Amino acid sequence: MSTHISASSLNTPSEATRALAQAEAHNARTRRNQKISAIIRYAILAGVGFIMIYPLLWLIGAAFKTNSEIFSSPGFIPQNPTTDGFVNAWNTSTQYNFGHFFLNTMWIIIPKVIGTAISATLVAYGFARFEFPFKKILFATVIATLLLPNVVTRIPQYLLFRDLGWLDSYLPLWVPSALAGDAFFVFMLIQFLRAIPRDMEEAARVDGANTIQTLVFIVIPMLAPAIVSVCLFQFMWSMNDFLGPLIYVSSVEKYPVSLALRLSLDITEAFQWNQILAMSVMTLLPSLLVFFVAQKFFIEGISTGGVKG
Repeated sequence: MSTHISASSLNTPSEATRALAQAEAHNARTRRNQKISAIIRYAILAGVGFIMIYPLLWLIGAAFKTNSEIFSSPGFIPQNPTTDGFVNAWNTSTQYNFGHFFLNTMWIIIPKVIGTAISATLVAYGFARFEFPFKKILFATVIATLLLPNVVTRIPQYLLFRDLGWLDSYLPLWVPSALAGDAFFVFMLIQFLRAIPRDMEEAARVDGANTIQTLVFIVIPMLAPAIVSVCLFQFMWSMNDFLGPLIYVSSVEKYPVSLALRLSLDITEAFQWNQILAMSVMTLLPSLLVFFVAQKFFIEGISTGGVKG
């Protein structure tokens, strides 16, 4: 019903008053229905969100429970909160504590993140901005490696790194990332670069800038959201990587936290699940903190990277 009523179409003031009252009543019903609809939508979203986040809430709550309470109480709020799980789990069954394993994890992740950001940016810039022989074939090869399951390359890579003498070191984890071995990141940056106009790059070349200067001072600042997204993805994937360190690292002193958690599962004794869950929470914290700190750039990089200009 339209709220605009012409005064000339009404015969008497009482009819005009009645029509205005009906219009106001209609608008009030519309606003009320909109509020009810919004409340229902938000209630459904809150319920679904709670169901999705409940495992994480239970994990955090169980870390503050005793080992017996974990199995006796299905709720995530501990009845008698305790930090014994964190205190006892920090000192592992080895001569190293979890602080040592966290440092090992950072020693793996930081070079991987830096190497991935640099190599993926260079390769993506080359594919997006230059013409060279066999470009289409090489790009198709990169996409083919993106579609190839990682498990297919595990044995050839292991044999290669064994022949190079890199086993029981971090080199098998560092080098592929430093050589743009993650095709997903290259493809992501290429898509982002295609959405960036070339006007500023051409202006920089007219002013005498070479290719490296154009990349560093013009392209990378505009590419920053996508590069942050690449670093976040690599950080979280490396933090959760279990199979890679398991295959190439054999010394306990070089274990990351993903393998150190496995040390807590002692087959000769009953599992202290509160300790395992406590260290799982500690392992999740770096990824959560890094994600929330760089959330703005992450979302911008993902949303813009899928748009082709």
